[in-house]
Amino acid sequence: MASNKILVTGPARSGKSEWAEHLARNAETRDKSIIYVATATVDPDDQEWQERIERHQQRRPPHWQTRAIPIAISETLQNAREQECLLLDSLGTWLANLLDRDDEEWQELADGFLFHLQQTPADVILVAEETGWGVVPAYPLGRKFRDRLGTLIRRSAAIADTTYLVAGGHVLNLTDLGMPLASNV
Repeated sequence: MASNKILVTGPARSGKSEWAEHLARNAETRDKSIIYVATATVDPDDQEWQERIERHQQRRPPHWQTRAIPIAISETLQNAREQECLLLDSLGTWLANLLDRDDEEWQELADGFLFHLQQTPADVILVAEETGWGVVPAYPLGRKFRDRLGTLIRRSAAIADTTYLVAGGHVLNLTDLGMPLASNV
């Protein structure tokens, strides 16, 4: 049986993670064990960030396994099994954890991730933040983040069986409603 790849994207606070969790609950009905892959790192000095993480944890059923994997998501995909559904939240946080990498190293990491995403026998639900809908960042690191994430999302969507956009608490199935561009990124 082929694995299912889903991309859930949208702006901050739109409901992306809640929709991804809903999709993961549906995967459970197909006898998939859910593994929540958390890319965030805990910073005990950042109380607001800790509260965000705790809100996410409280929404998830206690029987879902959580793995804190801020960097090694390619290895996680490579080692996943057919009876698993990985909910990876989020690509933007993963990228932020790697933002100090030079362009060549980043490209290798991104290519490795996309290769293992295609190859994994597990179902995968990716959550990704849309950052390029506003003003071009005034500083180089902001532009680097925005450009890398936009390209990563586009390349991930080319692999995904279904891509959803969540905006303003509403979900749009872009795969049904849209037409993909020819990919040359």
